[in-house]
Amino acid sequence: MDKHDLGTEQDIKLLVDTFYGKAMSDPLIGFIFTDVAKISLEHHMPIMYSFWSSMLLGTDNYRSNPMAKHMDLNRKTALLPQHFKRWLELWEETVNDLFAGPMAEQTITRGKNIASVMEYKVRRDRDTFPIIPGRI
Repeated sequence: MDKHDLGTEQDIKLLVDTFYGKAMSDPLIGFIFTDVAKISLEHHMPIMYSFWSSMLLGTDNYRSNPMAKHMDLNRKTALLPQHFKRWLELWEETVNDLFAGPMAEQTITRGKNIASVMEYKVRRDRDTFPIIPGRI
């Protein structure tokens, strides 16, 4: 497959669809999407397209708070360092499988930065609001 740099809404859709296909079936993190968050792809994917389009293309069409949603997940089941590590591995693998160029590199860097901040905040939140076993 001849790779091009990421730069369009169609590229964002391909990236997000491919990534979610991997993440949701992953043995380490898949359960977070399917059993804890219980996401409906029909509802969730357009939100993710908007989020990543805003982050990468500057479209400014995302109007939600991803941190609050992840804090809620973290209170249901601990989002641990190994979950973030695996998320990043899948993210980087997906970007590199599909795209090549400066924007693709920026996409990987954005993913790392977002995951780093989110991991720090959920760890801090978990220290404040401990997980109650069986609360899924």
